[in-house]
Amino acid sequence: MIHGVKVKTLKVIPDERGRLMEILRADDEMFETFGQVYMTTAYSGVVKGWHYHKKQSDNMAVVKGMMKIVLYDGRKESPTFGEVNEFFAGSHNPILVHIPPYVYHGFKCISEEEAIVINTPTEVYSPQEPDEFRVHPHDNDIPYDWGRKDG
Repeated sequence: MIHGVKVKTLKVIPDERGRLMEILRADDEMFETFGQVYMTTAYSGVVKGWHYHKKQSDNMAVVKGMMKIVLYDGRKESPTFGEVNEFFAGSHNPILVHIPPYVYHGFKCISEEEAIVINTPTEVYSPQEPDEFRVHPHDNDIPYDWGRKDG
């Protein structure tokens, strides 16, 4: 696992009315501080990535569909420099992925339906000074291929 990355298995509590799933609590080990909560989506087969943050940590949970969330540790001083992590998150595997600053991340919708991600970053987004640094999803030095891996 990339240094600083944490994964929490989410508990789904179903009953005859529907279901409840806690995503992030202030008493969780991975909770740092609250910035904002937002939702983003991707259509089937779409890759959104790569990017990283210098200040904020992300806390991502897929609440509909399935995503392949991929992380790359490009931090030269990190004990896991160069490591890649893949997480299959969503309806079939409800998890929260905590992504620290300077760890490249992106995701690909791997379900036939649109996938929905809820992110609770530690910082408020600033359009004047965005803490978001992008890298092309395919043309880069990250040792990862977004293609499906059949076996």
